[in-house]
Amino acid sequence: MHDDIPLTVGRATRVLAERIRPAVHTASVPFEVEFHALPGEPIPPAEGLALAYEPYRVGTPWGPAWNTTWFRLRGTVPAEWRGRTVEAVVDLGFDVNMPGFQCEALVYRPDGSPVKSINPRNQWIPVGDAETVELYLEAAANPVLLDYHPFLPTQEGDIRTSSPRPLYTTRRMDLALFDEQTYELALDIEVLLDLQATLPATAPRRMRILQALDDALDALDLQDVSGTAAAARAALEEVLAAPAEHSAHHVSAIGHAHIDSAWLWPVRETIRKVARTAAGMTELIELDPDFKYGMSSAQQYAWLKQHRPEVWERVVKAVRDGRFIPLGGMWVESDTVMPTGEALVRQFTYGQRFFREELGVESQGVWLPDSFGYSPALPQLIRRAGFQWFFTQKISWNQVNKFPHHTFLWEGIDGSRVFTHFPPMDTYNSQLSGAELAKATNQFRESRVASRSLAPTGWGDGGGGTTREMAGKARRLRDLEGSATVRWEHPNEFFAQARAELEHPAVWVGELYLELHRATLTSQHRTKQGNRRSEHLLIEAELWAATAAVRAGAAYPYERIDALWKDVLLHQFHDILPGTSIAWVHREAVATYERIRAAAEELIAASQAALVGEGDRRITLNPAPFTRDGVPGLSGSEVRPVAGEVTVDGNVLSNGIVSVTVSDEGLITSAVDLASGRDAIAPGQEANLLQLHQDFPNQWDAWDVDRFYRNRVTDLRQVSSLDFFQDDSGAHVRIVREFSKSRVTQTLTLAPGSRTLRVDQEADWHETEKFLKVAFPFAIQAEHVAAETQFGYQKRVTHTNTSWEAAKFEASMHRYVLVEEPGFGAVLVTDSTYGYDQTRDSTEEHGVTTTVRLSLLRAPRFPDPETDQGTQTCSYGLVIGAGVAEATEAGIAMNLPARVVAGAHGFEPLVSVEGDGIVISGVKLADDRSGDLIVRVYESRGRRARGTLHVPSDVRSVQEASLLERPIGEGSLELTLTPFEVRTLRLSR
Repeated sequence: MHDDIPLTVGRATRVLAERIRPAVHTASVPFEVEFHALPGEPIPPAEGLALAYEPYRVGTPWGPAWNTTWFRLRGTVPAEWRGRTVEAVVDLGFDVNMPGFQCEALVYRPDGSPVKSINPRNQWIPVGDAETVELYLEAAANPVLLDYHPFLPTQEGDIRTSSPRPLYTTRRMDLALFDEQTYELALDIEVLLDLQATLPATAPRRMRILQALDDALDALDLQDVSGTAAAARAALEEVLAAPAEHSAHHVSAIGHAHIDSAWLWPVRETIRKVARTAAGMTELIELDPDFKYGMSSAQQYAWLKQHRPEVWERVVKAVRDGRFIPLGGMWVESDTVMPTGEALVRQFTYGQRFFREELGVESQGVWLPDSFGYSPALPQLIRRAGFQWFFTQKISWNQVNKFPHHTFLWEGIDGSRVFTHFPPMDTYNSQLSGAELAKATNQFRESRVASRSLAPTGWGDGGGGTTREMAGKARRLRDLEGSATVRWEHPNEFFAQARAELEHPAVWVGELYLELHRATLTSQHRTKQGNRRSEHLLIEAELWAATAAVRAGAAYPYERIDALWKDVLLHQFHDILPGTSIAWVHREAVATYERIRAAAEELIAASQAALVGEGDRRITLNPAPFTRDGVPGLSGSEVRPVAGEVTVDGNVLSNGIVSVTVSDEGLITSAVDLASGRDAIAPGQEANLLQLHQDFPNQWDAWDVDRFYRNRVTDLRQVSSLDFFQDDSGAHVRIVREFSKSRVTQTLTLAPGSRTLRVDQEADWHETEKFLKVAFPFAIQAEHVAAETQFGYQKRVTHTNTSWEAAKFEASMHRYVLVEEPGFGAVLVTDSTYGYDQTRDSTEEHGVTTTVRLSLLRAPRFPDPETDQGTQTCSYGLVIGAGVAEATEAGIAMNLPARVVAGAHGFEPLVSVEGDGIVISGVKLADDRSGDLIVRVYESRGRRARGTLHVPSDVRSVQEASLLERPIGEGSLELTLTPFEVRTLRLSR
């Protein structure tokens, strides 16, 4: 009877939860337990094993937030258990079901060898056939920051402010008998319960599963589960043996944990999470001969090698056996929207180099399941780095528009295409549940012509990985009627098979914009500022070091540059650079950026001293790839720029090229290009207007800004002081504004000979749940704005004709955003700002106004309740009467300022380029230490370009190279580039 379906399901669900699972461990005896609570930071395992231990009683609270407690467990296996499977079972006081977001531990043997990790979904520990058992647990009392009260402010996110009270109370530390038949019965019933729930209500297959479940439960004696489990399993054999349909969807499963390199835990804890998870996964690899596990991020492997060599050895063996798979070929799973092109190149070069040199493998694809949107420059970089495929799933989080493909070709700004897959399960933490498999089958957009998808399988974010239960489900789902089929497969296998069956993939052109987490472009300004400055300092350090090596015979500082780049790359991880980690992470990030700055400046100074010699002449060094103030790009010259005319006349600043009028409220009412007479500012409106919004998103405070934030805005017009003045550097206006609990001081500067009105801002910021923007309404009828991305720009329409355009109410930029109509344009350039928005308005009197607003500061309270509080600085500029060429140069100029040093002489550029629109983005010595010179150029204007690269006279050969600096063909100094093409040349001397 169909009315009996709920009865069968309810019966099976209760018996499984209350009788079968508790009987997996049929008998137990408690361990003798001792402990040692560390007062400070974690210690190496060898030191932990040697600690002095005190008696501990199970049920006693332990572990203040972020502290470590070492437990020693000793026990004797009862004689009557000998020859049977015995396990240790440990419950540290797990109080949420998600691994990685609370307490967890790594288990060691007395000799220091790791066993596996334990967490709420993985509480068992193998003990073998020993008569006596001794185990050590390195237990981390990481606080729960998300699951109790999501998004509420908490001080637990920094060890400096967290509570000293113990957070957890142990429940169980036992030796226990493991009953295999009961364990397997539990998996049989779980898989069948999951499957029947996905089938049509009266489908014959569902009816037979339900009848088999009833038969199995009738065969099970609830007072003797262990003794009758085999009989119950026998009743399920037929329905579990029924093969899948010929047209069943195929799921390629790969074990996975997606360990965030920092998030709701600091980097030091991630190092231990990686060790715990890797130990657990190598244990599962030994347990299940079919299981394959994939882990990305060369940084995480490097941490294992450095901090947990005993786990590293097991990983190396599993990698060589083809069971533990390095994924992605990047240093970390980075953000891809905000890093510069050169930084993304380093993500690939450092990642693949580590995999190649340490593990003997290289990745064939880029693995980024969880970054917050994907730059349209990425397809070219992926292909030019030698990768064949790209994987993510994050776009399934879109708020409004459902992405139309799961397997497709993604085309970037230059026309490059990369084969791409989004798993239709919409998760990178699959548990191989029936609901997930049904979702993969039913949602797969290419099911007319393709039949397979990928499933990263395991507990993730905070680590944990795949459980033996998931592996057991995979065995049952390999060929099961009514279900998608499941096999453990290397992602390379999946992509090869998917490409073979999809002869004509659909094509998606342009950015993969995430309709969520838009505020990650602004949160934690100091972190973003540190990233931008560090990138440019290291690009400059490489330039001058390479120039000094060739011109002056100086030693190239390979190790120091490598170490600094790796620090920058780590902090581009997709929960650090986007500003979505706890206070501890960002506190350390700011300190790291200061250390990078000091070290990079030291490298730059040493190289420059070698280049200019000892003397007292004023030498101007220009690290930008174009002539500036009379100094050629990438060179040093004894040039004193001739000061042009600059005046302050009342409220008007002028230098003969542009004229800017500032009102008594300190707002820009006019910005005129004197040659054309065009005013960039819309009539009757004011620019550089600071606007303060209420900012309380529906959830994910540091991540999100929701559209309704625009509904409440305060224009900050009140002026505390306004001063006009003039000096040798130009004409200036200093404006002080006080509002709420905050103060903003701005200095506007118009320099001689410049089209750029520069704004240097210092904010003493003490707002809560507010969003600070600065608005520029332009008298420009722009169909698009052009926002710089890596090695070029992307256009975004200014209208909201469709839901896709309307969803992009906050967008990304690098160093500039250009607003242009034929014959005239205006540019905003920035030194540390990544977010902006644009709106379009029109009146009969004045026509179209295109307003661009830079996103300056936010004040979310989760996960860091003090986000961005205190002093914040930034600089931006308005370039008047400019196009993309001027935008490119002004953006670079703001981020690579000229330097003046004392020396004996200037020097010629090591390399230079002739050709409109061709920009040199990087000059360095080759990573392989051959002494070859690496020069990277790109086409910046979105059009075809021809030019000539000028190089040192002793260059004997020119080779075209991949982004990994590998020769791929003969090169030429005569350059022909397609729009936005990136070209890497390797010069042998």
